[in-house]
Amino acid sequence: MEVIAHCVWLYHRFPLSFREVEELMLERGVLVSHETVRRWCVKFGQAYANGLRRRRARPGDTWHLDEVFIKINGERKYLWRAVDADGTVLDILVQSRRDKAAARRFFRTLLKKTCSVPRVIVTDKLRSYGAAHREVMPSVEHRSHKGLNNRAENGHQPTRQREHAMKGFRSVGGAQRFLSAFSGISPHFRPRRHLMTAHDYGAEMTVRFAIWDQGTGVVGLPSTP
Repeated sequence: MEVIAHCVWLYHRFPLSFREVEELMLERGVLVSHETVRRWCVKFGQAYANGLRRRRARPGDTWHLDEVFIKINGERKYLWRAVDADGTVLDILVQSRRDKAAARRFFRTLLKKTCSVPRVIVTDKLRSYGAAHREVMPSVEHRSHKGLNNRAENGHQPTRQREHAMKGFRSVGGAQRFLSAFSGISPHFRPRRHLMTAHDYGAEMTVRFAIWDQGTGVVGLPSTP
């Protein structure tokens, strides 16, 4: 299991292809095909991400929501994403539209996944948010302003990096599966380093790797690619 966990970690933490993960493992004396790495990531990636989410603290009471377009097999789709005030990813959802029905679906999925209700939601000025908000969570304060939502918008950068490295996504289902696991695993290894000293960063990463080892049930291989 430690080889599986290490391959899944490499693929979701760094902008690597399956073949590049295969090569890195070969350098460590572990012979595994890129197709096996792909199957492991599909089978275990979401389970590992769910395990990390269960160990997270309860989300903050201010949620930032945003949506960006992504290309899937040449067609424009939308990635809906929510983070709390600390930048913790709460949920993502790939949809074909950005209308009221899409916003309503995202709100309901978000409430179900987090099992909590925020005090405030912050969005851009897309009207779909306001219409869905009044229907799904009317008691929650809604702040709609482009400048207030930089936290959610900036959080899309790692996704864009992976989208570029993967040369786009081939299907909606594939994009949803990968991004759901990616949004649970990658941020776990991305603490707010700019706010930490080198010593504090090292200590924090040690704790995070220990949580990863507990969640995957292994003592990991060396944690540098």
